[in-house]
Amino acid sequence: MNLVFVYNADSGIFNTLTDIAHKIFSPDTYECNLCNLTHGYFQAREEWMTFLDDLDADIEFLHRDEYVRLFASNKENADVDLPAIFVKDQDELKLWIDKDVINKMSSTDDLMETIRAAVLRKQSGVSDADEFLSLPV
Repeated sequence: MNLVFVYNADSGIFNTLTDIAHKIFSPDTYECNLCNLTHGYFQAREEWMTFLDDLDADIEFLHRDEYVRLFASNKENADVDLPAIFVKDQDELKLWIDKDVINKMSSTDDLMETIRAAVLRKQSGVSDADEFLSLPV
């Protein structure tokens, strides 16, 4: 299984510094809860990195600008509100966890448990990507 995490933030050093400042000075208006769940101010959370190392899945991370460049030519992908988590099936992205679900999560543990439970269900016999996507998150 290949999971693609797309942050609602652009790549590059200037954007990273702007995001850090935004998270410090106005955290309530920061628009990427996936960033908040997986990163502190300066780096990825240690428990998140450990979780990813142990996860039985291929993982890819994209910033908003990278996602737009690579996948937004597909109308279905262009209309997705970010942040989001996708399942990549060959070169096609299928939305798995949308912005609304991510924004309801309040901790890194919430995110990790959601992903862990779905991966375990997948390993227990869900073989089709569409069937996997229909599993509750």
